[in-house]
Amino acid sequence: MAVNLVNTKISTQVLHFKPGGSPVSFEVSVVNESNQFASFQLEIIAAGGSSIGSNWYNISPAVSAKNPPGDTTKFYITITDTPVAGFIGKMNLIVRIFSLELRDEDRQLLRLVVEAGTSSVPMRVELPVREFSTQPQTLIEIPVLVLNPSQISTSVSLRFCGLKPQWLVDGGERLLQVPPGAKVETSFLCQLPAAEEVPSQAYPFTIEATHLNGLPSRSPEGLIKVLPGGFINFQCIPEKQRIPVSRPWLPQWRTNSAIYHLECQNFSNLSQQIQVEVSKGEEEQPKCFLDIQPEIIDINPGETKHSQLLVSKRRRWFGLAQKFSFIVKAFASDSRLNINNENQFLKLTIHPIIHPWLQLILGILLLRILWMVSWLNPANPLFGHHSSVTSVQFNGVGDRAISGSQDQSIIRWNIAGFTNPLINQQHGKIAKNLGKAIRVVRYKPVNNDVVAAGLENGEIQLWSVLSGTKKSIATFTLNKSDRVLALEFSPDSRFLFSGHGSGSVLQWDANNALLENAPIITKPIKSQDVKFSVYGLALVGQDRQNLVVGGRYNNLAVWNLTQNKLWKIPYNPPGSQNDYIVSLDSAEYRPNLLATSDNNGQITLWNMQSCLNNQKAQCQVLDKWSDGHGGKAVRSVAISNNGCYLASGGDDNRVMLWPLTKEGRRALPNGIQVHSASQRFNSVDIKVVKDKILIISGNDNTEVMVDIRDLDKNSYCKIQ
Repeated sequence: MAVNLVNTKISTQVLHFKPGGSPVSFEVSVVNESNQFASFQLEIIAAGGSSIGSNWYNISPAVSAKNPPGDTTKFYITITDTPVAGFIGKMNLIVRIFSLELRDEDRQLLRLVVEAGTSSVPMRVELPVREFSTQPQTLIEIPVLVLNPSQISTSVSLRFCGLKPQWLVDGGERLLQVPPGAKVETSFLCQLPAAEEVPSQAYPFTIEATHLNGLPSRSPEGLIKVLPGGFINFQCIPEKQRIPVSRPWLPQWRTNSAIYHLECQNFSNLSQQIQVEVSKGEEEQPKCFLDIQPEIIDINPGETKHSQLLVSKRRRWFGLAQKFSFIVKAFASDSRLNINNENQFLKLTIHPIIHPWLQLILGILLLRILWMVSWLNPANPLFGHHSSVTSVQFNGVGDRAISGSQDQSIIRWNIAGFTNPLINQQHGKIAKNLGKAIRVVRYKPVNNDVVAAGLENGEIQLWSVLSGTKKSIATFTLNKSDRVLALEFSPDSRFLFSGHGSGSVLQWDANNALLENAPIITKPIKSQDVKFSVYGLALVGQDRQNLVVGGRYNNLAVWNLTQNKLWKIPYNPPGSQNDYIVSLDSAEYRPNLLATSDNNGQITLWNMQSCLNNQKAQCQVLDKWSDGHGGKAVRSVAISNNGCYLASGGDDNRVMLWPLTKEGRRALPNGIQVHSASQRFNSVDIKVVKDKILIISGNDNTEVMVDIRDLDKNSYCKIQ
């Protein structure tokens, strides 16, 4: 006769349960009748029908500990729901107790009386598929399963929650009749819109069920993952240009540029950065200046953004038309997206200044006139720059000046030549054909015998001009792709500071470079990353140990060189990615006086003393105005050495002189116009020499101009 190793006793033989009411419990005691340690488990099987789930009862503990022979284990069972949905009456429950160690089991029978339940039983809503990964414009069928655990037939209202209503093809509501204990399946159709209207991300949703016979319920959360899709459309308008646009008989010698409009349309569901690059065609072509503004375009889904390509080339007076071709290419930051028309082939025809029939009639006479003009007019472009002048500066005594240009040359000028036609104003080209356009030039303050030039290719070249010699001394370079946009020597000429398009501000040992005649220097003394493109530098403070840095996003910062600390200065108005502080300057004898200008036309005068002594203090704004250049960008400001005069030049094609009070404010609200031209001024400098005010300027017309004014007529502040 077999020995039963598992002895089970159940606390009751009959249980009454009402669905929707309170749970009912019973107890099971298990005795280990074996001669070894053993653990026990328990399960309940509902006879007479299939269960709607396995969560209609709870057992504690789920598995007993290993008990010695003769020991008793107690299990507590709580019935929380009916085993068979919609059932009313009596059913048998089999309580199965088993042990894996003993490989034996015992079964007990329990009668469960299921009474008519309450009406507040919630529906069960399930999502057979909870996650969908799909492309935009896809039709998705989302199945939904509704289970009725109650004992009466129920009308259930389903509502789709979480997605935009217009995405649901047949609406977001369903009405179902669900019999007791039954499962009913339905579905919702979701039509995703075009890519630009549905960003690539996960969209959660749930299904909410309500009915009159019970509490509302909600399904588990589902997800619709929208994958990247769509494309970027790139277009250049027009594809063909010519300079000038029309061909009048009269010469148009000042028209040297053409603008192509670049358009990006984001038909995708990803925010993108579009970078535009331009290159010349395969055939050999003369050099011309190409400038894309902005080079990087931030564009969101559904947006259309524009930039422009400026092509400028100094036109020939005589000859045949020149033909150029360019390839403009767009790159998306996300390689998963395609760009339609990513390569645009552009053509440009540049006609000579003199119309062909005028060339035939006046050719010989015009050559004679040009030859004569070259001797009578010292500012003739034949002896000057051949492209936009980007930077100018006086030397320490004001008898010489230097200029840098996009034509890759540096010229030293004799100031007397601007006022006396018999004296050639050009003192000689210091350098030419440097390989890249020059953005900024600066004299070394001590002896003025060295000129520093910052180039588009990231190089800073030092050139000797001692006794008329023209020789390259040294080159500073850290990153050849990082444009040099600003330079500043320390007053003692020991150090040279450079500001770059990447946001780097570098301090170089200029003194050792000059002494050792080092060809290439790649390691700066100190560096700071100010996190914005740097367009202006100025040393301020009595000890000149604070470098003010200005640039993109209207950012203004101070780098304390002694403590090697950097902090921001609040600037009003704050700027976006298209706003720039483009110029800074301080006064030699009033080092706390700082002038700034931005591309929105604002000029600001600052007293830096308070914020240099206390980094938490606000810098004092002495004066600011935005109407000096008609609200257009002010490209350059310069303060005289005594701090009594301010010069400015900008996109309104004018150079202005602003007499200042001894407190550092404007003495005249409207200023004094010094020069006007047909194109913008990029750089100005000012110098007070004896009883004269000297103002030098350079513009996109390739001109370097000097204006001399009497000091007596403009003395509004005490000369320091």
